[in-house]
Amino acid sequence: MINIDWQKNPLIPAVVQDAQSGEVLMLAYMNEEAFKLSRQTGFAHYYSRSRKRLWKKGESSGHVQKIEKMLVDCDGDTLLLKVHQEGVACHTGRRSCFFTDLQTHQTISTPEVDTAATYGVIDTLYHTILERKNADPKSSYTAKLLQGKENSLLKKIVEEAGELCFAIKDNDEEEIVYETADLTYHVLVALGKKEITPDRIRQELARRFGMSGIEEKNSRQDG
Repeated sequence: MINIDWQKNPLIPAVVQDAQSGEVLMLAYMNEEAFKLSRQTGFAHYYSRSRKRLWKKGESSGHVQKIEKMLVDCDGDTLLLKVHQEGVACHTGRRSCFFTDLQTHQTISTPEVDTAATYGVIDTLYHTILERKNADPKSSYTAKLLQGKENSLLKKIVEEAGELCFAIKDNDEEEIVYETADLTYHVLVALGKKEITPDRIRQELARRFGMSGIEEKNSRQDG
């Protein structure tokens, strides 16, 4: 019997396959807690390296994965999950996360589900930004920011923050909304460049919720 050595491999890849068709749907990672929860509940749980937390597949979208079988490889460091996928596996709304041909750089499938309402505009925009990392900077402003000098992106954030401040000072409601949207977009581009998800920001805000500003500031100074 092969046992997983969680001390040696605290995070292991899990290949997820459709139990009926055999199609590979996605690749995720499990720690020991995610592994145990998956076995106990019968639904796939993973550990997100970008969000730095445990998550149940479909917790926001309802696109859960009911596990039919869990297999471990001969080295005990990779898992294969055969699942029944509700809805779609990919956050883009596609059935599988594997839809880009590396030779032609063309997408070989189209979204089956509109995930914008499910994940919200911030998450959808963030993932769209990530998809632009390898796009042509001549045709994509986002790609130009991501592939250009970091200082250029940082200057844009400072510029947009300044314009927002002046809009607030002028009490111009429409400009406040417009400039806030501009600033949010450029901040998301910077987060995408550093591969820090908006969920990490939400977690930090949730941590601060209920904590006074003075307590929060002191907690950072103590750290």
